[in-house]
Amino acid sequence: MIAAPSSARGFTLLEMLVAIAIFAVVSTLALTGYTQLQQQSEYLEQRLSRLREVQRAVQTLCQDIEQLEPRPVREPLGDGYMPALQATDTLEYRVQLTRAGWSNTAGLPRPTLQRVGYRVEDDQLWRDHWPALDRTLVVEPVKVRMLDGVRGISFRFLTANREWVDRWPAQQVGGRNARSRPAAIEIVIELEDWGEIRRLVEIAG
Repeated sequence: MIAAPSSARGFTLLEMLVAIAIFAVVSTLALTGYTQLQQQSEYLEQRLSRLREVQRAVQTLCQDIEQLEPRPVREPLGDGYMPALQATDTLEYRVQLTRAGWSNTAGLPRPTLQRVGYRVEDDQLWRDHWPALDRTLVVEPVKVRMLDGVRGISFRFLTANREWVDRWPAQQVGGRNARSRPAAIEIVIELEDWGEIRRLVEIAG
């Protein structure tokens, strides 16, 4: 009987075990790297999504304030009027205002002025607006959640005398005070993850 050439000899058991062990180590390292890369990608996407959410909320709030109009609105009950801009810690809405530039692409029979209010509820910032300026008690606002993870929101107002006050109107409402506007408004939003965000918005006119 002629012996088989040495080149045709198969792998030994030890060589197979070593090869399997190397393959297992390489596969584990590759899987670990892929998992970490996927986690980093998901984390980055979450951060970008959060950034877009914060930017959109802050931009909307600033645009509303920039378009502030000196138009008081009638109280839902009675003959009194609410000032064009109203802000105090004791009310449901941290700020409520009349703004211009309400888009009406559908040509609906309504004004371009809009009454909006911002409030914080359950760590969420909400923007409410009403379909009519001089609303009644039965008119419900359209509620839009703007931002999550909100610890609080506050405002400061620069008077014509260049003094900062924490509420508006700075004086008792009545006559011209109901139509008064500050020179600028400082917005402070406190977030659970980012801390404080400050914006200073100048009021035209």
